[in-house]
Amino acid sequence: MNSPALLHRVLDQSPCPDLDHYLERGGGRALQSARKIQPEVIVDLITESGLRGRGGAGFPTGVKWRTVAENHSGLEPSSVVINGAEGEPGTFKDRTLIRRNPYKILEGALIAAHAVGSSEVIVCLKETFEAEIALMARAIFEVTEAGWAEPGAITIVLGPRSYLFGEETGLLEVINGRQPFPRVTPPYRRGIEEYGLGQNASSDVELAAPGIGGSTPVLVNNVETLANVPAIVTGGSDAFRALGTKESPGTLLCTISGDTQIDGVAELEMGTTIGDAIQLIGHGPTSGRSIQALVSGVANPILPTKYLQTPLTYEAMADIGSSLGAGGFMVFDDTANMVAVAQGIIAFLAIESCGQCQPCKADGLEMASLLDEMRINGGGESATANLDRLAESVTNEARCYLAQQQQNVVRGLLAFFPAALVERSSTGSPGLAGETGVDIPDPVLIAPISDIAGGQAIVDAEQVRKNPDWSYQGEDSGSVPAERLAEVPVRIPVPDVDQP
Repeated sequence: MNSPALLHRVLDQSPCPDLDHYLERGGGRALQSARKIQPEVIVDLITESGLRGRGGAGFPTGVKWRTVAENHSGLEPSSVVINGAEGEPGTFKDRTLIRRNPYKILEGALIAAHAVGSSEVIVCLKETFEAEIALMARAIFEVTEAGWAEPGAITIVLGPRSYLFGEETGLLEVINGRQPFPRVTPPYRRGIEEYGLGQNASSDVELAAPGIGGSTPVLVNNVETLANVPAIVTGGSDAFRALGTKESPGTLLCTISGDTQIDGVAELEMGTTIGDAIQLIGHGPTSGRSIQALVSGVANPILPTKYLQTPLTYEAMADIGSSLGAGGFMVFDDTANMVAVAQGIIAFLAIESCGQCQPCKADGLEMASLLDEMRINGGGESATANLDRLAESVTNEARCYLAQQQQNVVRGLLAFFPAALVERSSTGSPGLAGETGVDIPDPVLIAPISDIAGGQAIVDAEQVRKNPDWSYQGEDSGSVPAERLAEVPVRIPVPDVDQP
């Protein structure tokens, strides 16, 4: 592990304005070299590099590629899908990557397509990502004109702003013209079929494993994962492993936001501590304040400061009961109320739940309401016991990880910040709302970052208006999204973009 520093292996130091500039920076060489090599050799190289998925789960990329490659049906083309549907609160690294260099991402995807025998690349973005849509559309036009891909081989699919659009099976549902309701399926999936409607009509998607017949598997990789590929092909696995640790080689794009002097995205060596990341990217806590807690995205427990020296690796974060997630850390200083923070996270997750699994939606909303009551009026043994009970039941029948996320957050609050469940004002005593001398903590909005400008993260203000049924106008209908939108197709046209 080298001295902590900002790096530019994956994240270019300055934006790449066009393909010519990318070629001047050495772009395109990896794809040219890869196409001269047998696909299985490329898969071996990625496997040897130890590259792991940068979208949250950290699954070994080479294993995923090999499984897809070995299960190619030969009857229909497979697909490589770029998951650019970033929506994890506290994370802005994929959109930053696209803004800096979409060509590198496309080169990585085309190398992946060669390795797994795919004839098409699909770029998934949210309809609200106007800048990224324009940049990616221009890049696709340029690389196609340059002969990197056949006309029409790379397409863009736009989806809704929903959090679950970023979940892999929800992503495949949107590609097939349906709402992003997760399927009950194993980690890597088969089947981007022809358009079809109906709730979870693709639930027969199977694990791409040896001996399983059926439709050709689909390879879904995160933006950052694919942006790592060109350097591995040109530099080799040893060069990639020169940074990081044995189990977590390479670098990590990290987003720091919240109660820091500045918010931002930067590239760090795997193994850099959380505290060093906050210092390097965020320049430390807000002036005059100290850090009280932090959380990795909205999938993990809120962590106290004793974990600031934890290395940013998959293994070290797992050891403390957390995960790297998508590398986004929200920081809270000593003025923050942890019940309010947890309530903000649970409210976000409960609203974003699709409702296919009743406990995930109902228990999540109940936990959000209970935490809000505790924020205002204080807690106690009964409220805490009720919160613990809901955290246990929320994961019942869960088909995706969102329910587990809610459980992780609440159990982290109970384990690490028990005093926050009853403390109130400067007196530290519970009290009723409006009681003299009692300060009621403000609610905390937890929402995706829509931009980072001038060192300040700007969160999606529309999240405040979103109802549990996923509507934005008026009162909630009382129906869960999986019922209300079951027959509503997703067909979002890609806007015309001026080409060079």
